[in-house]
Amino acid sequence: MQDVVSGVGASGPLALAAFVGYLLMVVAIGVYAARFSSRGVGEYFVGGRRINRFVVALSAVVSGRSAWLLLGVTGVAYTRGASAIWTVTGYTLVELVLFLTLAPRIRRFAEEHDSVTLPDVFAARFGDEDGRLRMTLAAVLLIFMVGYVAAQFTAGGKAMSASFGLGAGAGVLLTAGIVLAYTMAGGFLAVSLTDTLQAVFMLVGLVVLPVVAFGHAGGVDAALAALRGFDPTLVDPVALGVGAWLGMVGIGLGSPGNPQIVVRYMSISDPRQLRFAAGVATFWNVVMGVGAVAIGLAGRALIPDVASLPGADPESLYPVLAREHLHPVLFGVVLASIFAAIMSTADSQLLVGASALARDVYEKVLRRGRPVEPRTMVRISRAVVAGLVLAALALGVVAEDVVFWLVLFAWGGLGAAVGPPLILAFYWRGTTRGGVLAGMVAGTVVTVIWELVPALDAALYSLIPAFLLSTAAVVTVSRLQRR
Repeated sequence: MQDVVSGVGASGPLALAAFVGYLLMVVAIGVYAARFSSRGVGEYFVGGRRINRFVVALSAVVSGRSAWLLLGVTGVAYTRGASAIWTVTGYTLVELVLFLTLAPRIRRFAEEHDSVTLPDVFAARFGDEDGRLRMTLAAVLLIFMVGYVAAQFTAGGKAMSASFGLGAGAGVLLTAGIVLAYTMAGGFLAVSLTDTLQAVFMLVGLVVLPVVAFGHAGGVDAALAALRGFDPTLVDPVALGVGAWLGMVGIGLGSPGNPQIVVRYMSISDPRQLRFAAGVATFWNVVMGVGAVAIGLAGRALIPDVASLPGADPESLYPVLAREHLHPVLFGVVLASIFAAIMSTADSQLLVGASALARDVYEKVLRRGRPVEPRTMVRISRAVVAGLVLAALALGVVAEDVVFWLVLFAWGGLGAAVGPPLILAFYWRGTTRGGVLAGMVAGTVVTVIWELVPALDAALYSLIPAFLLSTAAVVTVSRLQRR
């Protein structure tokens, strides 16, 4: 992305100043939240269940999107056209339903049983005297989370290199260092507040850029006419096969199984406010999703030949359009929005991984029956966050290809392994502990196998069959155990 690098240089210090200003705000939030988050694990991992409804809504949205929305969806829309909107439709509808149905049940249950992690919820629901349920879920979370965090750091390093000419290694370390600083210090409150700030940056980029880009393309009508001239299917939202449509819409099935989203429901101050949060989150999802698709369409009209993009990569479209069509300050904001997307996912996943090790493995299994002081647990949790950052950095260095493979199925793997057991736990009284364990294992194994078999992977997104088979495993084993 040499063009982007030169673009930043040409923009002078204004773009850099805007970007650095964003980073300083993120670190300041971590410092602000540190005192509150040091009181105990409830404060550190779920903000003491006192998080504002607006913050819950926005942090739930951005923690589930990552740079995939800004770079991936824009790239899909550039390549496939208007049909990319089904990707947005899937997760938007599912998350709206979750806010209105599952979220209130989880929030009330978590408070009644003093649950601060997802394994806490399952253990309180089904009992876990031998610790197998906690250990299994912790293993599933770590399998996907460490690789996902590593990929976010690697993406941040590449974006930093492309934008400011830093070496990729230096960019990775800088990205990891910033995320580590505010996550380790401020815990869930810092992560939620920074996610809210990051949501604003992402929204600005995804609203301003398509408006400006369509203007430079001669208006929406002119851009659509140009797209029809290239390929009429680019402006047809239903111009895709059944398998592709199911794969796009099916992305939404991952939402109920991704802990960084579910834990937001547990943190809200009043479960009655989840309906308001649902409206805010849906509005943000729709505006950002439509904006990402619009950027892809406008970008295809302005840059019809993918070879004109750096590395012939359609996922480079977002920063390239911003550099060419926005004021340097807004270009800095767009660069900040890319890092906002990366950090909002990495920080949330770090907390999920840390809670799995510190709370669920160390405190609840290894130290069962021997209480640990709250402040001691916070110190251990912070140390675990630091350890996970180091593990993610090491994985990114020694197994870069594996990391990016993990990104492709981490969302689906978590959705399939955790989603069906969680939904059935709250909506089917016949669910048993053994059924939950079977569903977690089935969802994980099917996702991995499906991704490894090219013919299966090409036919359908792995999340859909893995989700269905995980559901079947929960129901089958539960029924067998209740005979």
